[in-house]
Amino acid sequence: MADDAHAAHAPWKRTAAAAGLVDAEGQARPTIFAEMSALAAEHGAINLGQGFPDDDGPAEVLEAAVEAIRGGINQYPPGRGFADLRHAVAEHQQRFYGLDVNPESGVLVTAGATEAIAASLLAFAGPGDEVITFEPYYDAYAAVIGLSGARQVTVRLQSPDFQPVPAEIDAAFSDRTRLVVLNSPHNPTGSILEREHIERIVALAAKHDAVIVSDEVYEHLVYDGRRHVPVAAAAGAAERTLTVSSAAKTFSVTGWKIGWVTGPAALIDAVIAVKQWLTYVNGAPFQGAVATGLRMPDEFFDELRATLQRRRDLLAAGLIDAGFSIAPTAGSYFIVAEPPAALSLGDAATSARALALDPGVVSIPLSAFGRSDGGVSQTALRFAFCKPDDAIAEAARRLQTLRR
Repeated sequence: MADDAHAAHAPWKRTAAAAGLVDAEGQARPTIFAEMSALAAEHGAINLGQGFPDDDGPAEVLEAAVEAIRGGINQYPPGRGFADLRHAVAEHQQRFYGLDVNPESGVLVTAGATEAIAASLLAFAGPGDEVITFEPYYDAYAAVIGLSGARQVTVRLQSPDFQPVPAEIDAAFSDRTRLVVLNSPHNPTGSILEREHIERIVALAAKHDAVIVSDEVYEHLVYDGRRHVPVAAAAGAAERTLTVSSAAKTFSVTGWKIGWVTGPAALIDAVIAVKQWLTYVNGAPFQGAVATGLRMPDEFFDELRATLQRRRDLLAAGLIDAGFSIAPTAGSYFIVAEPPAALSLGDAATSARALALDPGVVSIPLSAFGRSDGGVSQTALRFAFCKPDDAIAEAARRLQTLRR
């Protein structure tokens, strides 16, 4: 019986191992994010690792969720999500970007952006297919591609500005390309993909009849006077692009797990076919609250950008004073930094663990966002600045003690 059970689990273990979800013994592998957050809690370190805000979201949004719970909105919502949120998402796309989205057929509410990405990848990619990502990449991309059975093809983002080389974009596409995953503003580097690269990718996707999945969760976190321009706004992109976003970063409600995907009806229908077997539906009392957030006045979004730009600058100055060299952050809420060579702490994972203990500041190794042979720096660290000013200032003060 034990042998039979072992045999039954063997395909899962092979698939999970290929996706990087388990170790050589088939045991679940904890993510570096969980490990570093645990170190922060254990040692009283300031957690600039995992990307979640310490601030509460807008009072109007939180109160709308409370009222929904009290009002009995606690059972399954419709499969596509409540109409109010779907209409709010469509209004948002028109208000900020001039994009026409059909709220009835072109919007799907998901359990956060991660489920939207997973359902999109599983809907269109399978064994024998290729999925292009840009490296470094959000770690879930590789895991879901592995689970789909498709092959991941990567294009390097070159430091310090983390843009791709056009020839490498061209070389990544083939007759097996089924999906291209884009993420701009970018996690983990904070870069924004230049328009010339987006236009090149769209043209190649059209040539190879590939679907584009555009992860735009940091769309409102863009700095220095720049404004986000969705991939779907590029010429020829709308017909083949699934645009993903969520409430988590914009409204500081990462625990609610309310995301959405927009796009042509035929593509959305394919994503629904997968999503209904993942979480089925999600977050009934939070959906109306997120609709409230999406309809907030421009002043809210402007203040959000200004606050995070100030915190970016505060952390950047602190890192530089501590001897780190930093890459520019145009969007998101992350800074990539190289520790001073004089520290001699070893690779990025070793450095991150050491700094969590002394001086007590948690970061994430950039190497967690790529393959060991993929060209990602093996020494750089990612720091999150979605934290209160006093926490960032204290983290900077602690890091500066390293120079003494």
